[in-house]
Amino acid sequence: MPEWISIIIRSIILITVLFFFVKWLGAKQLSQLNIFETISGIVLGGIAAFHTVDPYNSFYYALLAMFVWFIAAFTIEKLSLKSKRMRDFTDGKSTVFIQNGKIMEENLKKEGYSTDDLLEKLRNNNQFLVSDVEFAVLEPTGELNVLPKKENQPITLKDLNITPAPAKEPQTVIADGNILLEPLANASLNPTWLEAELEKQNVTIDNVFLGQVDHQGQLFLDLYDDHITVPDPAQSALLLASMKKCQADLELFALATDNPASKEVYDRNQKRMQEAVNRMEPYLKS
Repeated sequence: MPEWISIIIRSIILITVLFFFVKWLGAKQLSQLNIFETISGIVLGGIAAFHTVDPYNSFYYALLAMFVWFIAAFTIEKLSLKSKRMRDFTDGKSTVFIQNGKIMEENLKKEGYSTDDLLEKLRNNNQFLVSDVEFAVLEPTGELNVLPKKENQPITLKDLNITPAPAKEPQTVIADGNILLEPLANASLNPTWLEAELEKQNVTIDNVFLGQVDHQGQLFLDLYDDHITVPDPAQSALLLASMKKCQADLELFALATDNPASKEVYDRNQKRMQEAVNRMEPYLKS
């Protein structure tokens, strides 16, 4: 057999074996690999590459070596899941750099971090003053997680005692000019509704690159033809504006009439409408 054919066959087989070995070891992001997983990946790739380009090396030895490294990595991974001590050994431990607003200098030296390194990591977390940081910890992956002091944290809806409307996952209902039936059904919608929405915006399905439906059932479109402007959906805003106008009209009617019975009816209904606006506003604004 010619050497070039042998190299092609070896490459295909070893790449396939390497792919399944890595897949069986689990799907971790590259930045989250621990030391042993990184070494295993390099060695497995090296074995595959070395035995691919040299047809005189035993192909079975390559498979055997890769299998041994796979078993070793797989065993250590399973032991790490069951043992905190093993996990600390293979993955490493988190190191506190800032606690209660104070820099832990000894921990910086232990991890080989300089002041400039710490400030760079803080800037990556949008923190430019150490005094604004309550807590910072270096993860085993090398990422620095930062907790700002309470007064420097963004205000949340919980801080304002506002209960947000529940939100569902947006659904992609059109991709590359094709209607996706399963996401459409997940949004409790159907192709007839979608075609009607496209007709309202005078858009054909063939010109839609991407179409998504949010949790309120509003359709957002991105077209192949970027010269065509598609207005953003405004059904919720229009409904909220209509409800507020209705409430204001009822309040105005109550002030304008001299009939006590009519005034009482208008006033009672404008209060009901105001309650409805207050209840629906979080849903229609989100």
